[in-house]
Amino acid sequence: MLRYRRPAPGTQPELLHPPYVSSIKRAPTQPLIQLPHTLSETTGPSFSKEVVPPKGFDLTRQHKGEPLGERIVVSGRLVDEDGRPVAHSLVEIWQANAAGRYLHKVDQHDAPLDPNFTGMGQTLTDEEGRYRFVTIRPGAYPWRNHYNAWRPRHIHFSVFGPAFATRLVTQMYFPGDPLLEFDPIYNSVPVESARKRLISIFDWATTTPEIALGFRFDIVLRGRNATPMER
Repeated sequence: MLRYRRPAPGTQPELLHPPYVSSIKRAPTQPLIQLPHTLSETTGPSFSKEVVPPKGFDLTRQHKGEPLGERIVVSGRLVDEDGRPVAHSLVEIWQANAAGRYLHKVDQHDAPLDPNFTGMGQTLTDEEGRYRFVTIRPGAYPWRNHYNAWRPRHIHFSVFGPAFATRLVTQMYFPGDPLLEFDPIYNSVPVESARKRLISIFDWATTTPEIALGFRFDIVLRGRNATPMER
């Protein structure tokens, strides 16, 4: 028996999306076989405040100096399909720095690294399903998928629920980014209304005076309004 329901059709990226070139090699060529979840996939792990570093939510305070770039606040709620909060879930983010480069040996983009910015953060949702990060607005970067290919500014999100089978990964984009129109990963989500759920909303309420602009990104785990996730 499947404990976790499959997503609604059209709300998630296609496994094969030829404009996203690497999906051609890794997409299955045969129909998928749905396997029942075992006990190890439907139980554990559990996370407590002790597993999250004190400065895990603030990517601008993890080193001795200030990172370069525009500070932003990214916050939102993690909810189920009925809008009920999902509390005590581990939310992780990773991203490029302000110049559009990741702190990873595979990333050889001709852009500077920032010694004061690692680009990774963790936090737990509270009783109302709320999370909050302070970070730097990431830069766009080339990725050689096709001629003159540039990825829009984005932040990767990982949401870890009460079991291994509940870990979900997605990407958050920024409003008004002209590169979205040309991005195969963003456009791999078939339904336009679902794609738009990947775009954050400017949030005046969380904008910090003289410090940082605020962006709201709510994550819906299931149902017709589910946030598209990477599969």
